[in-house]
Amino acid sequence: MSLFGETRKAPAGLDSMAERLRSALTLESNKSDCNDFHALNTSLSPLRTRPSASTSSSSSGCITSGIAGRRTRSGEHMVSAETSKIGSGVRSSRPGHRRSGSEPLIYSGTRGENSPVSSPATNVLPAGNICPSGKIGRSGIMSRSAAARSDVLGEGARNYGHGSIMRRGSGGCGNSTPAGEAAAGSGLDPVMRRAMVSADPEEVRRAGNELYRRGRFEEALRLYDRAIVIFPESAACRSNRAAALIGLGRLGEAFKSCDEAVKLEPSFVRAHHRLASLHIRFGQVESAGKHLFWPGLQPDPLELQKLKAVDMHVRRCADARKIGDWKIVLRESNAAIAAGADSSSLLITAKAEASLWLHDLEEADSTISQVLKLEISSPPSPQAKFFGLLSNSYTHMVNAQVEMALGRFDNAVASAEKAKQIDPENFETTMTLNKVRSVARARTHGNELFNAGKFEEACFAYGEGLKYDPSNPTLYCNRAACLSKLGQWEKSIKDCNEALKIYPHHTKALLRRAASNGKLERWAESVKDYEVLRMELPRDSEVAESLFHAQLALKASCRNGVSNMTFGVEVELITGLEQFKNAISFHGALVVHFIAALDHHCLRISPFLDILSRRFPSVKFLKVDINKSPAVSKSENVITVPTFKIYKNGIKMKDLICPNQQVLEESVRLYCL
Repeated sequence: MSLFGETRKAPAGLDSMAERLRSALTLESNKSDCNDFHALNTSLSPLRTRPSASTSSSSSGCITSGIAGRRTRSGEHMVSAETSKIGSGVRSSRPGHRRSGSEPLIYSGTRGENSPVSSPATNVLPAGNICPSGKIGRSGIMSRSAAARSDVLGEGARNYGHGSIMRRGSGGCGNSTPAGEAAAGSGLDPVMRRAMVSADPEEVRRAGNELYRRGRFEEALRLYDRAIVIFPESAACRSNRAAALIGLGRLGEAFKSCDEAVKLEPSFVRAHHRLASLHIRFGQVESAGKHLFWPGLQPDPLELQKLKAVDMHVRRCADARKIGDWKIVLRESNAAIAAGADSSSLLITAKAEASLWLHDLEEADSTISQVLKLEISSPPSPQAKFFGLLSNSYTHMVNAQVEMALGRFDNAVASAEKAKQIDPENFETTMTLNKVRSVARARTHGNELFNAGKFEEACFAYGEGLKYDPSNPTLYCNRAACLSKLGQWEKSIKDCNEALKIYPHHTKALLRRAASNGKLERWAESVKDYEVLRMELPRDSEVAESLFHAQLALKASCRNGVSNMTFGVEVELITGLEQFKNAISFHGALVVHFIAALDHHCLRISPFLDILSRRFPSVKFLKVDINKSPAVSKSENVITVPTFKIYKNGIKMKDLICPNQQVLEESVRLYCL
């Protein structure tokens, strides 16, 4: 039976060898050897699977039925019966040379009259390196190839041409995803994916709203940005974008976006409310009120309550600053931040200033550093005034004072100059710059004189700087160094006390006071300062040695019989129980080694104890012979030797029985340092 339902017999001579050879060598229009593709206007080969008919005598065979019914992929073109209405009358350019079972180049989607053959799903297979020209695989071969490889033609937003390959599953392969959606990314949320290919700004904005409600602010922001690109005049998109930025904590950008929204639509209620909320968080009460009470708009009750609370605390803070009551300034600035101004760089700066004047320099330094790192360190309204200063100038002015108090004079001068540049007419910025420059000059001049050995002149230079800044710990400490060089120990201690009153953790002031007390043989005060330094500088060997000698001197002055103790030279031998009790009451770290004179384990590890005494000079090492001092070993319940006991500040920290050298050293390092 022919393709159109007509049953014909093959001519008698067709089975001859000559006829078969001629039929095989004939160029057919429906094979990939033919370039007659103008009707399809495509770069892909239009070969399709041939139907398998029981009555066909064609030698061309059929393509696997699995391909015919298989779901389309990115590089496969399938022409359906409903859409392929073109070319129904196209015939081979050489009639009579189409084999039985062959069909027209483009399937029309219809059947011929009286044709019993159903119209199969039409397949158009790609040419190129996937299916080379003229080589159509048999059914079994094709199915095995498809199962073995997962490479298919890539989809994407553009035509790939012949043989462009993408891995299965990377970019929507294996499904009928539209090209635009594949470009947007197959791993995205469906809402996000649809919105990224939509040209309707409202649809994109609604998708952004959905993601915002889910708390996915980054993705919502991307969609709002896209909606703005499509429709730049949309105030709603800019206001929603501000909401997403607020969710991400990017308040400066949120303010700008909201400000753009009200410029586009001055009566936009939601944008005004968001601006009011942002101004409250920035501590800008007046600006917040303008948006909250915009003509024709009903103020938000919650934001109105916040505004009133922040306004009250800011006013109290300003009044306290005028009279120099820094405790109230600190309290009210904290209260304003808690009431709603949680992102106000100005109120945080007020906290830093109050901490500075309350001589809490570490807190002041930490707080002002936080302000300088904030994204909103430059407020949205740079011309707004706070305590009578332009907002940015106030931050730089306080930073200059903190830097100067901590002895970072170059940074202090730079910050004071910035404050003066921002607000050149302000009296406070002018005074601050003059003070910082004068103190920096005095300190530099004093250092030059000290290095030249002119200690009296250096004392005078530092004193001149203190006239400009009477609470500068660095100048007091430097002058104390000059006075100690001149042998004026009492005056040196007095200047150290002033420095430590302002900055309790000033290590140089502690060192100089401890040394001066030592010169005056005030060993208790000296030991106390060295112990503080030992905790702050645990690896400083000079501090450790100074502490040891101060402790020896203190005990010697109390006549406790420790004349045989040395620092990091040899291990002290304990001969009696009273001596042992006095030794372990030592305020510091010590290691007691219990030995037996002839025990080979003790003889092997004893030399290592001498090495440790030199390696850890701040640790005292004692040894007790259990045979010569049985009272000591009995009181400590020592039976096995060698035994080590580690004490710190009179408290037993660790017992070690027969340790090796590594364990002993690690234990000393862990419990004594």
